[in-house]
Amino acid sequence: MRASQASTRRLAADLALLLVTAIWGSTFVLVKDAVAQYPVLPFLALRFAVAAVALAPAAWRARGRLCRSDLPAGMTAGALLFAGYAFQTFGLQETSASKAGFITGLSVVLVPLLVALLWRRLPTWGALAGTGLATLGLALLSLNADWSVGRGDLLVLGCAFSFAGHITALGALSPGRDARILTLVQVTTVAGLSAAASLLGGGFPEVPGPAWGAALFTGLAATALAFFIQTAAQQFTTAGHTALIFTAEPVFAALFGVLVAGERLAPRGWLGSAAILGGVILGALAQGAEAPARGAAPAGASPESG
Repeated sequence: MRASQASTRRLAADLALLLVTAIWGSTFVLVKDAVAQYPVLPFLALRFAVAAVALAPAAWRARGRLCRSDLPAGMTAGALLFAGYAFQTFGLQETSASKAGFITGLSVVLVPLLVALLWRRLPTWGALAGTGLATLGLALLSLNADWSVGRGDLLVLGCAFSFAGHITALGALSPGRDARILTLVQVTTVAGLSAAASLLGGGFPEVPGPAWGAALFTGLAATALAFFIQTAAQQFTTAGHTALIFTAEPVFAALFGVLVAGERLAPRGWLGSAAILGGVILGALAQGAEAPARGAAPAGASPESG
């Protein structure tokens, strides 16, 4: 019965993380239009401030579950999240969006490496196969003939390491904590760091109407809701599997681009999308087979904390 409950929780966590991935993928067109009219770092400060305001009432109701370590835990995860966005923002100024998308997606490879280095917990062969298939899909979906490496590519690689660190940190820090409190600390940290970076970079220009709309939607749906779901769901699945599910983000971005923006996806893109989804499914099957032996302890967590 206990194993059945754990399996149900893992499935629910996977579906919740897939919903998060779809939400993030749906915002690409919206954010692209918004940052064409408004600087990126002030937009991030606005977006995450909206999320913090939205999360504050729920976190206040959960204040009885606050523990002393919630603040440093959330700030650590939030700092990694901000670093990811900052590296990605500056890297995109010097490299193509397609290469940036692929390099960012390499976090699916980096998470198992970080877990192995920090906790000596090796991924299964099934998980490795799913990761490899998803990485191949990312390459087909994102890369073109330009294989040169420039400074922008290295900055985006810093983004991939930061996002991998964020996923790994949540895998270790979220179990046993209230997701409302931990999420609020994370988004407040990102909002504060983004605001500080914006002030150093020239301040906050007047916000145009479309940027306000984008900040409200992304702040509520793609930040407050999405990061709350991720923080809660990672208590029941592994960090490596979370990263694998997140490789589906460019698939959803391409799908919404076709449906909403009238973009066209070449056959190679459809093949890459299929490979990514195949890798996610393979990873889920591998995790299900692995669960009876290892349980549902997050891959980011040390054995003592699970």
